[in-house]
Amino acid sequence: MDKKFWYLKDCSLFQCLTEEQVRRLESRAKSREFKRGTLIYAPSDLGDCVLVLTSGRVKIFHNTQDGKQAVLALIDPGELFGELALVEHGQREEYAESMEVSTVVVIPSEEIQRLMDEHPKLSLGLNKLLGLRVQRFNRRLKSLLFRSNRERVVHLLFDLAEKYGKYAKDGSIAMGIRLSHQELASIIGSTRETVTLVLGELQEEGAISVSRKEIILHEVGRLAAEIEVPVPNLKPTKDLWREPAR
Repeated sequence: MDKKFWYLKDCSLFQCLTEEQVRRLESRAKSREFKRGTLIYAPSDLGDCVLVLTSGRVKIFHNTQDGKQAVLALIDPGELFGELALVEHGQREEYAESMEVSTVVVIPSEEIQRLMDEHPKLSLGLNKLLGLRVQRFNRRLKSLLFRSNRERVVHLLFDLAEKYGKYAKDGSIAMGIRLSHQELASIIGSTRETVTLVLGELQEEGAISVSRKEIILHEVGRLAAEIEVPVPNLKPTKDLWREPAR
């Protein structure tokens, strides 16, 4: 059996499908591998397919008028992207680029639409995905308009903690993702120098610690109060508990 079958079955959106439906989907899908820093699609490309990331990491971004990148989303294995092809078949509106060696399964949008007609749960799941991403973009836009650079950085760290964080025994949160200062700046619409300055201030205060492999949030409650948001919604379980890195 082709490995694509298992990749698609592992994608949460497709778990509601029958084995026959997943096999049919797999027969129409194509697997592609991209080297680090390779464009997967660009705004000039036709949006006639959706994509599932099976390994690696992908960033979705726009180029601003002054030539800088504005990162809209980070895609991890098991996640679907390019989903606007289900709404309209015009040109793409953003860039998708591999941040490391990545494998992507490409699925014709008409096949997904056919399955949506057959399976209401798939249609509901895709609509929920679209809604959550619009909500995330709106929240980021508000942050760009109304928050200071420090608040943007802390807010981003909390967003990353929600997705990548694990609790340590002392209540701190370690994030298993390491982004460069430039990549962090591209997400919050700031500059690398500003992000470096803010992270340095947070480290001096003891609120965070940064190593080559991870960022650890120490004073989670204080930081949450500072930006007036709840602490990241993580559920500590036995397998997630770990000693903080030193």
